[in-house]
Amino acid sequence: MARGEHHRIHAHDRVQRNRVLIAQEAARLMSEHGIRDFHRAKLKAAERLGILDTQALPRNHEIEQALREHQRLFQAESQPRLLQQRREAAVEAMRFLQAFEPRLVGAVLEGTADTHSAICLHVFSDDPEAVGLYLHEHGVPFEAQMRRLRTSRESTDDYPVLLFAADELPFDLTVLPRDALRQAPLDRIDEKPMRRAPLAMVEALLADDADNESDFERKLSAALR
Repeated sequence: MARGEHHRIHAHDRVQRNRVLIAQEAARLMSEHGIRDFHRAKLKAAERLGILDTQALPRNHEIEQALREHQRLFQAESQPRLLQQRREAAVEAMRFLQAFEPRLVGAVLEGTADTHSAICLHVFSDDPEAVGLYLHEHGVPFEAQMRRLRTSRESTDDYPVLLFAADELPFDLTVLPRDALRQAPLDRIDEKPMRRAPLAMVEALLADDADNESDFERKLSAALR
């Protein structure tokens, strides 16, 4: 083998090893310190490991895979309980918000929720203030923010977000127009339309909690096609 080819292969292997190390450290930071932003987690992980090569930064889906593995190894007992607790709370909230056709999104749907995870719902109304008024009428105090979501690869829009707590669990409601039921915003992990689940599917996930992780992934992918 020529010396140049040997160096090229060695450099490629080093980059791949560093990608794995950064993904594992980013997963640890997300799990143990509550970092929710993938980009921030991988930059902080690279800094902690002293890896400056930007080519070694893993993609978001690699970090998500590392997060699942971290939870399997270090939170095998606690994480499933935390996930079930949040799915049960999601079902109650979705019934309460039924008039706004809620959809569960994020870590609670995907199965990676932990003690830091909010229960994230998309709710739909052509009147952006209607959901906040509904919460106010039912005595639910909340904080209002705005969130920028990618609606396509070329465009983004800002949407109201309502944050509140119930039974000491954090909830995160993104208020979208009703026509957004047809097309979800893009996911931050794979830039594909975000996976969302209606109430009936979340109830089915709860009833199916004895399945192992691979069965969960298969059923989730099939149900959301």
